[in-house]
Amino acid sequence: MTELQLTNTQGGKKHPFVPRDPQSVTMYVCGPTVYNLAHIGNARPVVVFDVLYRLLLQLYPKVVYARNITDIDDKIIAAARERGGDIQAVSDEFTVKFREDMAALNTLVPTLEPHATDNIDAMIALTEDLVAKDHAYVSDGHVLFAVESMPSYGALSGRKLEDMLAGARVEVAEYKRHPGDFVLWKPSSPEDPGWDSPWGRGRPGWHLECSAMIRAHMGESIDIHGGGRDLIFPHHENERAQSCCAYGGEFVRHWLHNAYVDMDGEKMSKSLGNVRSVRELLAHYPGEVLRFSLLSAHYRSPLNFSSDLLDGARASLDTLYNALRQHVDVEAAEFDASETEVFEALKDDLNTPKAIAALHASAKALNKANPAEVARAKGELMAGAALMGLLAHDPEEWFTATQSEQVSAETVEQLIAERIAAKAGKNYARADEIRDQLSSKGVVLEDGADGTSWRRS
Repeated sequence: MTELQLTNTQGGKKHPFVPRDPQSVTMYVCGPTVYNLAHIGNARPVVVFDVLYRLLLQLYPKVVYARNITDIDDKIIAAARERGGDIQAVSDEFTVKFREDMAALNTLVPTLEPHATDNIDAMIALTEDLVAKDHAYVSDGHVLFAVESMPSYGALSGRKLEDMLAGARVEVAEYKRHPGDFVLWKPSSPEDPGWDSPWGRGRPGWHLECSAMIRAHMGESIDIHGGGRDLIFPHHENERAQSCCAYGGEFVRHWLHNAYVDMDGEKMSKSLGNVRSVRELLAHYPGEVLRFSLLSAHYRSPLNFSSDLLDGARASLDTLYNALRQHVDVEAAEFDASETEVFEALKDDLNTPKAIAALHASAKALNKANPAEVARAKGELMAGAALMGLLAHDPEEWFTATQSEQVSAETVEQLIAERIAAKAGKNYARADEIRDQLSSKGVVLEDGADGTSWRRS
């Protein structure tokens, strides 16, 4: 059995995963800032690290997985003002909706879910520590981290201070000693939320929050820190600076980051109007289809999210569920997930495309299994799927829930033509997928000497 290999963002190389304590692995993933609905790009790290969590649970006796809730932030304050409502009401509402949406994607609940506002004392203590050690200073009511005080600042993102500042056109606040210095604590106006501190009433900076919560709940060093690659700089670079300078040591042994989600070939952004919330997509697709789509590309590769991707994910799931439906009367044999090809694929830096291919191979083996082999083959398919958080539904319920309006005769003929072309091109997997897709819609194909005919079941 090969060991788990993960690509560490710091250095960019794939290495064997070596936890600090093999009896208790720690993983922290940056969670949502709860001022709006989660979009599909926000969901990618949640699903990716959910798969890693499932894998780690197979490998180690205990895994502590923390995902925070940022419930104090300028964006939340702005959202509350825009709605003319209470800040806590906004954060509470979108915290609940985030949990609901992620549950619909069949993600496991983290071990810990620390809220920023419950950890203000830890943030103040960390700031005091950095000031005492001359890594931070007070200026104009703000407390700022001095980036020049850390020789290795930029090591995670691969940036140098002089390169970061070259060509910078952003106006630098007068209270900063160096343009790269970042806020640890800032003053709050009377109408904004704030907490008493040695530097006056104020609130924490974004970067400070995660460093303080990690130490408060997990210790001064953790095994894995994850998130989207947009967090590498400045957020995770600044987290690393705060924690290493305050506590010493390495802080994080393995940094992992997933790539961006594009929408129909374009970068997802509010300015382009192509941001799609998970809740919006769930109105049209089952959560498992969204989950499968998010896992269809390797986590370190960009993912082009489109209707074609979603339709392909649905068709693939139909194929897998159809294999189970053919043997609904046979109870699956118990099967150790660590003996599946899915397990081996995931241990290779979470190679989810290879894992998906392994699921299809298991489904094909189940379809071809003789009666004596069916229980074991079914158990293998379900064990591998569980590692991916897939095939969590009863097959009959899946097809009932996902069956939309009756497929038109014109569409059937188009798919039959596509299937014939796929078979001519020796793309038998696609041909089988089309047959299963039509079968799930109640259309039975019959191949004969005169070609392919069809009927409704």
